[in-house]
Amino acid sequence: MTDLARRFSRVAAEQGARTALTTPAERVSFAELERRASGFAATCAKRGLGKGDRVLIAMPVGVDLYVALAACWRLGAVAVFPEPAMGLRGLRHAVAVTAPKFLLASGLYRLIRLLPPLWCCPRLAPADSDRGQVPAMDLTPDDPALISFTSGSTGAPKAIPRSHGFLTAQFQAVRQVLATEREETDLVAFPVFALVNLAEGRPTVLPDWKLTRPEDVSPKALSAWIRQTGATRALLPPALCETLAAAEIPKALHSVFTGGGPVKPALVDRLRNAGPGLRVVSVYGSTEAEPIAELDWADVGAEDRAAMAEGAGLLTGAPVPGTQVRIVADEIQVAGAHVNAHYLDPQQETGTKIRAGATVWHRTGDAGRLDGQGRLWLLGRSDGVATGRDGPLYPFAVELAAESWPGVFRAALLSGDGGPLLVYEGTADPVDCAGRARALGLADARRVAAIPLDRRHRSKVDYTELRRLVAD
Repeated sequence: MTDLARRFSRVAAEQGARTALTTPAERVSFAELERRASGFAATCAKRGLGKGDRVLIAMPVGVDLYVALAACWRLGAVAVFPEPAMGLRGLRHAVAVTAPKFLLASGLYRLIRLLPPLWCCPRLAPADSDRGQVPAMDLTPDDPALISFTSGSTGAPKAIPRSHGFLTAQFQAVRQVLATEREETDLVAFPVFALVNLAEGRPTVLPDWKLTRPEDVSPKALSAWIRQTGATRALLPPALCETLAAAEIPKALHSVFTGGGPVKPALVDRLRNAGPGLRVVSVYGSTEAEPIAELDWADVGAEDRAAMAEGAGLLTGAPVPGTQVRIVADEIQVAGAHVNAHYLDPQQETGTKIRAGATVWHRTGDAGRLDGQGRLWLLGRSDGVATGRDGPLYPFAVELAAESWPGVFRAALLSGDGGPLLVYEGTADPVDCAGRARALGLADARRVAAIPLDRRHRSKVDYTELRRLVAD
């Protein structure tokens, strides 16, 4: 088994002058990226960075970010990534939990050094690198590689340590999803997937927008960036797929991979209408287990679509090879080499990890079921299940059914003292929606101007904020 740093060095030697990363500011070849990573590693080593040291990385998504990450791994250092969607609060939390020894920051992120806990941390940036060369260190699969965080949407953010062996297993799982026999150029809005492409020798286009503000991207701008860079595939969250569906899709773009939120039939239809022949693949996973299942929507027939519209839940496809999936009391639990087995704080494992001999099952907190073909159907968050007139009501079962009604763009299920409530946005007739909701066993339906979405990808319903909105 080889770690990603060594794999990238080998791939960089093979690919040479071929473009590795394209950003609005520059195009960088595989050879140049390797040279810059080695030079920055030499600079960091001179400043005392070594194996096992934790390094807080605060940089915008760009070439410097991947240079810094590669440099850390060449030295055996551990990269710490705060949760971007949490802003300053997430940064403070990451520092408090991991106690980093060094700070790698660039651009406006250099100002975070003003935070008291970081005053004593030496700050380095790829721009400070010299012409030295540092070979990749010999690392074992158990050596730590990085620490990231859950979004905190279901409680306190959990620090997730990932070893080099884990990252290699995740690379093997993701590469199966992205496998292709063509020469591709991928527009990637998920930073971890760019790592897979770099290790595969596949050119990657990085966003020309701020990842935490997908709602600011216009259809015209997204289409122009795809056309300008020659991207043939796009890896985008559902919110940006909505933007793409409203754009003039360049003919060179033949495939879209999407995840990070529910991928619903209506969105797929809008994408296909905008780009006839466009291949759409959805990927289901979580921060602790990415990927879990994948679905090529070309394989979804009329019977599956009818089932989703009638309350069967959301089809997410067959589990990715190497992923074990089981359903316990309606909850999806997963295991595998690329499924996180523990958190930095062992106390946070209570109720989330189940150890059965050598196997560690991760409780996703999602309700679901497996059908007769072994495909996974998602029913929504387990804590969002409501009690209806005729029994339990699952969020996605109700929401997908409602979103098939005329004029309903987005829907959400809320439980309450007065009974389960359907909240929706769109132009649907309120009286008609209320009648349809009661027929499903709900107490009522209420229209809002816009259903609030999560901060990370703007693709999942923020049920906590929605409850506040409805209460107000």
